[in-house]
Amino acid sequence: MTALAVVSQKGGVGKTTTVVSVGALLASGEGRTLMVDLDPHASLTAYFGGDPDHTDRGSADLFERVLAGESPRIRSLVRPTPIDNLHLVPASTHLATIERRGAGTPGLGLVLRRSLETLQSAGEHFDHVLIDTPPTLGILMVNALAACQRVVIPVQTDFLAIRGLDLVERTLQRVRRSRGWPLPSLVVPTFFDRRTKAARQGLEELQRRYADTLWPHYIPVDSGLRNASAEGKPYPLYNRRGRAAQAYAKLVEDILTYEQGPAGTVGTEKQEAANA
Repeated sequence: MTALAVVSQKGGVGKTTTVVSVGALLASGEGRTLMVDLDPHASLTAYFGGDPDHTDRGSADLFERVLAGESPRIRSLVRPTPIDNLHLVPASTHLATIERRGAGTPGLGLVLRRSLETLQSAGEHFDHVLIDTPPTLGILMVNALAACQRVVIPVQTDFLAIRGLDLVERTLQRVRRSRGWPLPSLVVPTFFDRRTKAARQGLEELQRRYADTLWPHYIPVDSGLRNASAEGKPYPLYNRRGRAAQAYAKLVEDILTYEQGPAGTVGTEKQEAANA
């Protein structure tokens, strides 16, 4: 089981769209896939028809159990989606209270990691886990980064989004030091519109500053993404010939290549190898 966290410290960059698209493509390739919604905004949950204000069982329960002195259990929280092989642990707005209520609670940063370990020990097999995170640094994002083996960072090709990427990279450096082992990342340019000068300059800035971790392609602007979202369908399954759908298919292909390849093949792993 490989866990991948999709992380941004700026909203509106395509984070949830990336989780949905990558998840659907992994699942359609016969890989049993679990999506975990750790964002109190619960956009991923809403995408598949859930109501974050009335979700009675979801990721917040993992933290509630730990706060009550019990062991977190995730198996009963897993729900199927309309997509074969694609499952979801939904989120609720109650997640927003965990930060305040859990201050100082030992082990709260490892809740998701330990929960996923219980899945395997219970014989519940998933090939892939995708974690949707909140756009703020806190206990929920820490949980995602502690539980994953890789990080995907969607970043819109504009000035403000690139500034947000700087915050993410600083966060990842701290997490890498505390983990004591590599946490490779992949920066994915999103909503790229080659017709605009600002987007072209933004992509050039990413290529200049993040050459070691930048995905060599991009997710283009595509109005079909919005249409698919309105119907609650992952875009790569809604319109496989769409520009963004084809780009996400390439992203999944590359992610799988990175997973299967030797250490040192992508992003920070190259840097770690060079520094060894």
